[in-house]
Amino acid sequence: MSSVSTSFGDAAIMMRRNFKHTARNPVTVFQAVLFPLVMMLMFVYVFGGAFKVHGRYIDYAVPGLLVMAITYGLGPTAAAVNGDMTKGIINRFRAMDVSHGAVLAGHVVSTTVRSLIADAAIIAVGFAMGFRPHADFLQWLGAIGIMLLLAFGTSWLTVAMGLGAKTVESAGMATVPLIMLPFLSSAFVPADTMGTGVRQFAEYQPFTPIIETLRGLLAGDHPSTGHTIGALAWCVGFIVVGYAWAVSTFKKRA
Repeated sequence: MSSVSTSFGDAAIMMRRNFKHTARNPVTVFQAVLFPLVMMLMFVYVFGGAFKVHGRYIDYAVPGLLVMAITYGLGPTAAAVNGDMTKGIINRFRAMDVSHGAVLAGHVVSTTVRSLIADAAIIAVGFAMGFRPHADFLQWLGAIGIMLLLAFGTSWLTVAMGLGAKTVESAGMATVPLIMLPFLSSAFVPADTMGTGVRQFAEYQPFTPIIETLRGLLAGDHPSTGHTIGALAWCVGFIVVGYAWAVSTFKKRA
């Protein structure tokens, strides 16, 4: 059997292991899938009437909620990775001749899939609440591609944070900036309605161009070139930085 097929096989085993752990942990399921739905209901039905946006608020809010659903599932991954590292589980895998890359890839792929499941739940509940996108087939593919890139990139960043943290608690706390950034973007209100300083931060932080690109695609419009380039650049940047950081830290600590 080739080393490539062995690595893929090991990664599949690690991914199944992580999914089993997720299914057995109600807190992880709630934080990754159910809590974004709770936030969706709260923002649309409680706060939505207070925000002035172009068109219906549900159509405006869903793209931001899709990004938020991805970030809310990152904390459990960082904690799980750190637990594997600090409890010696990774060393046991090494003694079993499990591919080193498979351990990291298993966490990344399972987190990415979990994020896409959360996004699918947001879209399904959004339709039930009146969300009506006007995207054609290619625009839907583009939106799914952006969500996939973002989930994949933030998963690598999260794995790197988990590897670098000293304790499980600090690993979970390390993901807080990624969780909070969507709230300080154009996810729920237009950036140009914010005060000076906050507006500039919202306009130039990573998630605003990603959200605006998703919003344009789902609305059936053509998102601005600047937002699209920015969204792709940030997603690719997350992947490159997260991968390099994770691999470097893994080699030093494992």
